[in-house]
Amino acid sequence: MILYVDGDAFPNLLKPILLRAIERLALQTIVIANKKINIGKSSNISYMIVEQGADEADHKIVELLQKGDLVITADIPLANRVIEKQAHAIDHRGLEYTQDNIKECLAIRNLMQEIRDSGEITKGPAPFTQKDAQSFANQLNNFFQKYQK
Repeated sequence: MILYVDGDAFPNLLKPILLRAIERLALQTIVIANKKINIGKSSNISYMIVEQGADEADHKIVELLQKGDLVITADIPLANRVIEKQAHAIDHRGLEYTQDNIKECLAIRNLMQEIRDSGEITKGPAPFTQKDAQSFANQLNNFFQKYQK
């Protein structure tokens, strides 16, 4: 299993949590973004900077992704592509995207986008908190207990 991190908008609160998991499991990790992102120093982590553009990091992740790999992302369309490739995705707040929930998440995301595009002012996501970081840590731990050999 390779861990891919969608580095665009990756919360700083998650960096030490993720680094500890990577080191503990000696997990090969690739951080992909269109700017320099630093999760931490580890021989298990490589960094890849892609061209500037809305979905360039997403395209690179999907290109490299293999069945059973894990992607950390808050990007629901990317998570959908990950699930379609029979890989796994977890968002920054600890939600594991699955075959059972990804289409609903995508539909809600698309509906909210249509509302915003129509000129309606909507509230964005709630600020990222320590509670969110703890939920992410718990989900990541649960995931590895379930899927690691």
